[in-house]
Amino acid sequence: MNLTDFNSIAIAQVDHCRDVLAEKGKEYTFGNDRLGHFKEAAEEQGTTPKQALWGMLSKHLASLNSMCKTESGDIGRWDEKITDSINYLLLLRALIEEEGINE
Repeated sequence: MNLTDFNSIAIAQVDHCRDVLAEKGKEYTFGNDRLGHFKEAAEEQGTTPKQALWGMLSKHLASLNSMCKTESGDIGRWDEKITDSINYLLLLRALIEEEGINE
């Protein structure tokens, strides 16, 4: 794949991630806290918000792993799992920033 085609795919993916984050943010924001659903899940599970998020992300990564092994051809499913995985990593970044983790 040439650089121009790759850059087009990357830009389209980032734009799509941003759109999905904005839309899902309306659904998953508790009060004013965009990360509140991870905090609530963590409390219910007796864990940390980062660990709760990781559990949710792991489901998508396991699906992608299976899809890579079976060479699934459904582009809609690929798009959903890749987009959600990227977005969970962005949300993890936000949790880390909120916790003030500096290493």
